[in-house]
Amino acid sequence: MATPGTIPVVMADVARRFPDTEAVVDGDIRLTYADLHQQARDCARLLIAEGVRAGDRVAIWSPNTYHWVVAALGALSAAATLVPINTRFTGHETVDILHRTEARALVVAGPFLGTDRLAELRKADDVPSLRCVLRVPVEGEPDAEPGVIEWRDIEHETDRTAVDDRLAGLNPNNPSDILFTSGTTGRSKGAMSTHTQSLGVAATWADIGGLRHGDRYLVINPFFHSFGYKAGILAALQRGATIVPQAAFDVEAAFRLIEAERITVLPGAPTIYQVMLDDSRRTAFDLSSLRLAVTGAATVPVVLVERMRSELDFDTVLTAYGLTEAVVATMCRADDEPETVATTCGRPVPDMELRTVAKDGTDVAPGEPGEVLLRGSNVMRGYLDDPEATAEAIDADGWLHTGDVGVVNERGYLTITDRIKDMYVSGGFNVYPAEVEQALARLDGVAESAVIGVPDDRLGEIGKAYVLRHDGALSEADVLTHCKERLANYKVPRAVEFVDELPRNATGKVLKWVLRDQQWKETS
Repeated sequence: MATPGTIPVVMADVARRFPDTEAVVDGDIRLTYADLHQQARDCARLLIAEGVRAGDRVAIWSPNTYHWVVAALGALSAAATLVPINTRFTGHETVDILHRTEARALVVAGPFLGTDRLAELRKADDVPSLRCVLRVPVEGEPDAEPGVIEWRDIEHETDRTAVDDRLAGLNPNNPSDILFTSGTTGRSKGAMSTHTQSLGVAATWADIGGLRHGDRYLVINPFFHSFGYKAGILAALQRGATIVPQAAFDVEAAFRLIEAERITVLPGAPTIYQVMLDDSRRTAFDLSSLRLAVTGAATVPVVLVERMRSELDFDTVLTAYGLTEAVVATMCRADDEPETVATTCGRPVPDMELRTVAKDGTDVAPGEPGEVLLRGSNVMRGYLDDPEATAEAIDADGWLHTGDVGVVNERGYLTITDRIKDMYVSGGFNVYPAEVEQALARLDGVAESAVIGVPDDRLGEIGKAYVLRHDGALSEADVLTHCKERLANYKVPRAVEFVDELPRNATGKVLKWVLRDQQWKETS
């Protein structure tokens, strides 16, 4: 379980218990937990000296590097509230987040992968004034600019009691972070959590997954996302595990890190493992250190879980379910049968309740699909400055309405069948695209697929499958024949389009609204 107190208290405790254990390994940078504790306090002193007050919001707009870990813990050590920003956001989108959170400081990456985020920010309209802009050198040291503090100047000659004085007033029930939703169904919203909640959800993930001191954790999931920040940084922090961040996913670089750093823990979106399995170069690397994988999505093909066990040699493969508003809701356990892990996303974690309900709010029977409702300690405190959206998401009895469709079996294990918005009705029958995608995953030659409903004059809607192929030999007839052999007629897609890539957000989730919008434009 989580150490009582705040995130800075946990950091100080792990630095005391494991001072010489590597905390973060990032290229040539190797920080022990003692080093991390000191650098985070240095960052906190800088923020305090620049006018960041207790309760102010500090935003981070930067990729996965050791700087992110230090800056996040530094902001929290200054008793500020952390605001991670999606690295794929434009300058205009980032300005919107800065205004909505009233951020007082920004930690921003220097030029990276052809993008200068600070320059992009300055091009946007109505850029807010900030007390502190701290720039991170990701690809070399950028030129000095007026009003910008460079990372190399993070050590600040201020009163070294300033951080202790600030932390003396920090309460575990104070807000620790505001994480914005992906915005896949509308304008992103800021989900607020406290120190107690953030530590608790990370500890729950670590407990069930068996994360332990000595583990070496390759973090590919973006730090701005709850999977990378809470199930990544905060989980590792509480166990004294070593964080090995990857700024941008590259499969060969990941293989090299696994071999060189003896990586034991590698969570990620299903697409990460699929890419690893499909890359012929993996046999040239020693991946035998891999122990634990945790994945989850609306669709996790059964065949993928099977191959992760047999071909990537993971001892434990777990599936889990969560969302920004409730980071870990359900999770499989290490002693679950392989079939359970492959076909469900587990049962509720401690202190979380789960219901599935019909449109009228009544509970559905086991085995019947319904909207997933959650209640418990992991549910956010609410959306930032949006009581209307909060009331719509969390009802008067404290149940979070997720918008996900799921089935709970007689043992209490949940299977997510789809998003409510993704389900379509064909000839009067409900079709859940995830079921069709599961069937397509069993077809040789299919790397990945995404199914949407498109308008049809006769049936109302019909299915269209967008398919990524391993090679060009697969035909539309092959896909349709395969589906007809495995699915009821109303579930079989009526059209197939082969694509070179699928639109995704930064965590690898397919953006089906982009496909629907594209389809609408093509038919209008």
